[in-house]
Amino acid sequence: MSETVPPATVSAAPTAPVAPTLGARLAAEVAGTFVLVFGVIGTAIYAAGFSGGDGGLNVGFLGVALALGLSVVVSAYAFGPVSGGHFNPAVTLGLAIAGRFGWKDVVSYIVAQIVGGIIATSLLVAIAAGAPDGFLAAAQKGGFASTGWGELSPGGFPLISSLLIEIITTAVFVYVILGVTSSRAADGFGPLAIGLTLTLLALITIPVSNASFNPARSIATAIYGGPTALGQLWLSIVAPIVGALIAGATSRLLFDRTKA
Repeated sequence: MSETVPPATVSAAPTAPVAPTLGARLAAEVAGTFVLVFGVIGTAIYAAGFSGGDGGLNVGFLGVALALGLSVVVSAYAFGPVSGGHFNPAVTLGLAIAGRFGWKDVVSYIVAQIVGGIIATSLLVAIAAGAPDGFLAAAQKGGFASTGWGELSPGGFPLISSLLIEIITTAVFVYVILGVTSSRAADGFGPLAIGLTLTLLALITIPVSNASFNPARSIATAIYGGPTALGQLWLSIVAPIVGALIAGATSRLLFDRTKA
């Protein structure tokens, strides 16, 4: 009589996780960038100066900085496992030059990020269109939270100041991303470190350039921010990319060196 093995004692061989398709990764980048832009720009437009500050109901610079950090944390935990959680063309380029991301997918990722950002601001415009007392017109006249210098700088800082701060802070941001995603980093804490870093950098940068770090975010607001925002958009594309490329090109000096 042959013996049979009880079903409870049979264990299935572990299966390797299936890598997400490019379509799934691009959808995650659209979704993550949407959450980021909807969160930070929605806070800037609706809550930062609510009711002119009467009654202490507005959130100010601190609230916008926290919204940026929280939006990135949420997006990174929710969508990062699918796409890697870039949500920013500068980050994608920085990771690619550092050898952490394949160049073949760079353009697709950047397009997905821009699309996600534009969907977010378009919906914010649709919401604002129903507000009373010319709210949308006033928001657009003020640049719709666009980034830049002079008229678009909350503190009236000049071009050189905005250029420098965007390059420096984006480089720091990408260094942090590369550090917390390196093989030496503690597992599970990357999104928190990245979100807190963005909050800190935003507190420094909002008064100077209105804090871009992210060309997709700046494109998404500039298209609704009027001629000045569109005319200054180049800064918020070029400066973050320069900062990210500096960080990516020099990252091995910090993270990939080993003892001889």
